[in-house]
Amino acid sequence: MKHTLLLASLSTLSVAAQQRPNVILIVADDLGYGDVSAYGQTTVQTPAIDRLAHGGVCFTDGHATSATSTPSRYGLFTGMYPWKKEGTHILPGDAPLLISPEQFTMPRMFQQAGYHTAAIGKWHLGMGYGKIDWNHRIKPAANAIGFDYTCVIAATVDRVPTVYVEDGLVEGLDPDDPIEVSYEQNFEGEPTALTNPEMVKMQWSHGHNNSVVNGIPRIGFMKGGRAARWKDDEMAEYLLNKVFRYIDQRTASEQPFFLYYGLHQPHVPRTPDTRFAGRTPLGPRGDVIAEMDWCVGQLLQKLEENGLMEHTLIIFSSDNGPVLDDGYVDGARESAPLHDPRGGLRGGKYSLYDAGTRVPFFIYWQGHIHPVVNHELVSQQDLVASLGKLIGQQVPDSLDSREMLDTFLGKRKSGRHDMVVEAQGRLAFRSGRYALIPPYKGPQRNETDNELGNVDNWTLYDLQADPSQATDITATHPRLLRKLIRQFKQATKICDFAVYKH
Repeated sequence: MKHTLLLASLSTLSVAAQQRPNVILIVADDLGYGDVSAYGQTTVQTPAIDRLAHGGVCFTDGHATSATSTPSRYGLFTGMYPWKKEGTHILPGDAPLLISPEQFTMPRMFQQAGYHTAAIGKWHLGMGYGKIDWNHRIKPAANAIGFDYTCVIAATVDRVPTVYVEDGLVEGLDPDDPIEVSYEQNFEGEPTALTNPEMVKMQWSHGHNNSVVNGIPRIGFMKGGRAARWKDDEMAEYLLNKVFRYIDQRTASEQPFFLYYGLHQPHVPRTPDTRFAGRTPLGPRGDVIAEMDWCVGQLLQKLEENGLMEHTLIIFSSDNGPVLDDGYVDGARESAPLHDPRGGLRGGKYSLYDAGTRVPFFIYWQGHIHPVVNHELVSQQDLVASLGKLIGQQVPDSLDSREMLDTFLGKRKSGRHDMVVEAQGRLAFRSGRYALIPPYKGPQRNETDNELGNVDNWTLYDLQADPSQATDITATHPRLLRKLIRQFKQATKICDFAVYKH
């Protein structure tokens, strides 16, 4: 009898293991809440992304943990508020690995559950322990935090080194032409946008006047590695083909997989393939959004061809809010009258206003999730605990991630009660429909012309009545203000409150 029960138990576990879905996490780069047509904009059509939104759970108040890339991805992978870790800011391309190899992470959780794991695309979480030698295997590479396979760009497309790193090795490197990288000073005799402006094909507007690669001036200095340098207008298809190859390999295996697909668009420099150049009325920024949507559509088609659609949970979001001019003259500022990438919200990338962290957020699982629109507050960092429950894995109690699996699967229209958001070291607070911003010293706008959320006094907004944050209600709601300030201070009790003006 005991033997029969044991066999039945093992059989049940085997069936459960077979039913665990593959998980694909797609993260766009600087894609705004108003950039996808699923939320109502009509200037640029995004039919593939809309398919995920209309066929799954469409969150209208979904957030990244930060209004910039590195801390946002840190929060996504670790389930921790990025502001709790010192040094979690926008990293240069030669920064050491930000996440400790010993730290609990989303990909490691999937590994422990028996999944094969991969990261393809934008990384921006550092590599190595210090000064990186790009000419030998980099240790620790992106693989060190729980990925079995990686093919990534080290930082952002506008930063050096402009090479792909596959499992810790620079792809296509000629050993007779070694790579050198510096974010402090140029290498003797190497041209820059300032010394050799005739080499520049895409003009810089601010902060991008160092080494020139493919006619595009970058942040940082680079020498050598010419055979390994990427071609900007081919990057989308290059990374997509890596994704195809990975999915084909995993289709032949019975082992489930977790794939992080880090899209590099619409981050600057915006260099669409010739098939997409001129496709939209918004110039390069609109064109790369169209190309990005095409990549998502191709991924869905690949899953269908391989018979994986009903066995794959797909999550689509963005790392932070939008920005038009982030360092290059590409017509994005001029397109503003035609298209609002914020979707009526205030702020954007770098900002404590709502458009800094409110991003497109959709979860799709064909045959398992029914279409639903959820207007509650949700955060990307809750994916760690929620996916852990989905695949039967425990997560540490110390995480800031909250288990919300039924919400993410569309079974409940619930969400977070509150959350802390971050932008370049500054913190703000969301509690239900209300947004609280502490007083901060500093400029009102930065060189991108995005509003930063630096205000002289505590400000409070009712986002349900005023989504554009046009009216500060502190004067009319003093009791609510005091209550939310207390909650904010309690939530950030490990934070140094000297960072803002009382």
